[in-house]
Amino acid sequence: MSTPLTTRYGLARLLAAGLVALFFAALTPLMQTAQAQGTSASQNPAIQSVITQQLDAFRRDDGPGAFSHASPSIQMMFQSHQRFMAMVQRGYAPIYRSAEAKFLELDTVNGRLIQKVLIRGADGRVVVAAYDMIQVDGIWRINGCQILEAGAAA
Repeated sequence: MSTPLTTRYGLARLLAAGLVALFFAALTPLMQTAQAQGTSASQNPAIQSVITQQLDAFRRDDGPGAFSHASPSIQMMFQSHQRFMAMVQRGYAPIYRSAEAKFLELDTVNGRLIQKVLIRGADGRVVVAAYDMIQVDGIWRINGCQILEAGAAA
Protein backbone atom coordinates (compact mmCIF):
# COMPACT_ATOMS: atom_id res chain seq x y z
CA MET A 1 0.00 0.00 0.00
CA SER A 2 1.49 3.34 -0.96
CA THR A 3 1.66 6.23 1.45
CA PRO A 4 1.06 9.80 0.32
CA LEU A 5 4.32 11.62 -0.26
CA THR A 6 3.57 14.34 2.30
CA THR A 7 2.84 11.77 5.01
CA ARG A 8 6.03 9.92 4.21
CA TYR A 9 8.12 13.10 4.45
CA GLY A 10 6.33 14.18 7.65
CA LEU A 11 7.13 10.84 9.25
CA ALA A 12 10.73 11.03 8.02
CA ARG A 13 11.14 14.50 9.57
CA LEU A 14 9.69 13.31 12.88
CA LEU A 15 11.95 10.27 12.86
CA ALA A 16 15.02 12.38 11.99
CA ALA A 17 14.23 14.86 14.78
CA GLY A 18 13.84 12.01 17.26
CA LEU A 19 17.11 10.43 16.17
CA VAL A 20 18.93 13.75 16.52
CA ALA A 21 17.54 14.26 20.04
CA LEU A 22 18.50 10.73 21.10
CA PHE A 23 21.91 11.11 19.54
CA PHE A 24 22.69 14.33 21.42
CA ALA A 25 21.41 12.89 24.69
CA ALA A 26 23.69 9.89 24.30
CA LEU A 27 26.73 11.96 23.33
CA THR A 28 26.51 14.61 26.08
CA PRO A 29 28.61 12.66 28.60
CA LEU A 30 31.23 11.92 25.95
CA MET A 31 31.75 15.49 24.78
CA GLN A 32 34.66 17.49 26.12
CA THR A 33 34.23 20.89 27.76
CA ALA A 34 35.71 24.06 26.32
CA GLN A 35 38.36 24.17 29.06
CA ALA A 36 39.45 20.61 28.33
CA GLN A 37 39.78 21.48 24.67
CA GLY A 38 41.74 24.64 25.47
CA THR A 39 39.13 26.83 23.80
CA SER A 40 38.55 30.47 24.67
CA ALA A 41 35.00 31.12 25.81
CA SER A 42 34.83 34.24 23.63
CA GLN A 43 36.17 33.40 20.17
CA ASN A 44 37.81 30.63 18.22
CA PRO A 45 38.96 31.33 14.63
CA ALA A 46 39.16 27.61 13.80
CA ILE A 47 35.51 27.07 14.77
CA GLN A 48 34.45 30.15 12.84
CA SER A 49 36.37 28.93 9.80
CA VAL A 50 34.60 25.55 9.77
CA ILE A 51 31.16 27.16 10.02
CA THR A 52 32.06 29.71 7.33
CA GLN A 53 33.32 26.97 5.02
CA GLN A 54 30.11 24.99 5.45
CA LEU A 55 27.95 28.08 4.80
CA ASP A 56 29.98 28.76 1.65
CA ALA A 57 29.53 25.14 0.53
CA PHE A 58 25.75 25.40 1.02
CA ARG A 59 25.65 28.54 -1.14
CA ARG A 60 27.52 26.69 -3.93
CA ASP A 61 25.36 23.55 -3.62
CA ASP A 62 28.56 21.69 -2.77
CA GLY A 63 27.06 18.72 -0.93
CA PRO A 64 30.32 16.83 -0.36
CA GLY A 65 32.01 20.01 0.91
CA ALA A 66 29.19 20.89 3.32
CA PHE A 67 28.92 17.28 4.53
CA SER A 68 32.67 17.08 5.19
CA HIS A 69 32.32 19.65 8.01
CA ALA A 70 29.73 17.55 9.85
CA SER A 71 30.83 15.30 12.70
CA PRO A 72 31.20 11.58 12.00
CA SER A 73 28.01 10.87 13.96
CA ILE A 74 26.00 13.31 11.81
CA GLN A 75 27.56 11.76 8.70
CA MET A 76 26.60 8.29 9.95
CA MET A 77 23.05 9.47 10.69
CA PHE A 78 22.46 10.83 7.15
CA GLN A 79 24.66 8.33 5.27
CA SER A 80 25.10 10.60 2.23
CA HIS A 81 25.66 14.22 1.36
CA GLN A 82 22.47 14.15 -0.72
CA ARG A 83 20.31 13.26 2.30
CA PHE A 84 22.14 15.80 4.44
CA MET A 85 21.63 18.59 1.88
CA ALA A 86 17.94 17.70 1.47
CA MET A 87 17.45 17.98 5.25
CA VAL A 88 19.22 21.37 5.37
CA GLN A 89 17.19 22.68 2.41
CA ARG A 90 13.90 21.67 4.06
CA GLY A 91 14.59 22.59 7.68
CA TYR A 92 17.27 25.29 7.61
CA ALA A 93 16.53 27.53 4.62
CA PRO A 94 18.22 30.69 6.02
CA ILE A 95 21.36 28.67 6.69
CA TYR A 96 21.22 26.84 3.37
CA ARG A 97 21.09 30.11 1.48
CA SER A 98 22.67 32.58 3.87
CA ALA A 99 23.46 36.06 2.62
CA GLU A 100 25.37 37.16 5.70
CA ALA A 101 26.75 35.64 8.91
CA LYS A 102 28.02 37.39 12.03
CA PHE A 103 29.64 35.39 14.79
CA LEU A 104 28.29 36.00 18.27
CA GLU A 105 29.38 34.38 21.52
CA LEU A 106 31.02 31.01 21.96
CA ASP A 107 29.60 29.34 25.06
CA THR A 108 29.80 26.10 26.95
CA VAL A 109 26.31 24.78 27.68
CA ASN A 110 25.91 21.53 29.61
CA GLY A 111 29.47 20.59 28.69
CA ARG A 112 28.89 21.26 24.99
CA LEU A 113 30.64 23.99 23.03
CA ILE A 114 28.04 26.18 21.28
CA GLN A 115 28.93 28.85 18.71
CA LYS A 116 26.08 31.29 18.09
CA VAL A 117 25.87 32.90 14.65
CA LEU A 118 23.50 35.64 13.50
CA ILE A 119 22.47 34.65 9.98
CA ARG A 120 20.50 36.58 7.39
CA GLY A 121 19.02 34.32 4.76
CA ALA A 122 18.78 35.20 1.09
CA ASP A 123 15.08 35.93 1.70
CA GLY A 124 15.97 38.51 4.39
CA ARG A 125 14.92 36.30 7.31
CA VAL A 126 17.23 36.71 10.30
CA VAL A 127 17.92 33.81 12.68
CA VAL A 128 20.35 32.99 15.45
CA ALA A 129 21.87 29.58 14.81
CA ALA A 130 23.52 27.67 17.63
CA TYR A 131 26.21 25.33 16.29
CA ASP A 132 27.21 22.41 18.50
CA MET A 133 30.96 21.97 17.93
CA ILE A 134 33.25 19.05 18.73
CA GLN A 135 36.82 18.13 17.93
CA VAL A 136 37.51 14.90 16.10
CA ASP A 137 41.18 14.01 15.90
CA GLY A 138 42.04 17.67 16.53
CA ILE A 139 39.74 18.98 13.78
CA TRP A 140 36.62 21.02 14.56
CA ARG A 141 33.37 19.54 13.26
CA ILE A 142 29.76 20.63 13.40
CA ASN A 143 27.78 18.23 15.55
CA GLY A 144 24.39 19.84 15.05
CA CYS A 145 22.69 23.19 14.61
CA GLN A 146 19.59 24.62 16.20
CA ILE A 147 17.76 27.78 15.21
CA LEU A 148 17.21 29.64 18.48
CA GLU A 149 15.49 32.84 17.47
CA ALA A 150 13.90 34.29 14.38
CA GLY A 151 13.72 38.01 13.76
CA ALA A 152 12.42 40.42 11.19
CA ALA A 153 14.52 41.17 8.15
CA ALA A 154 17.30 43.60 8.94
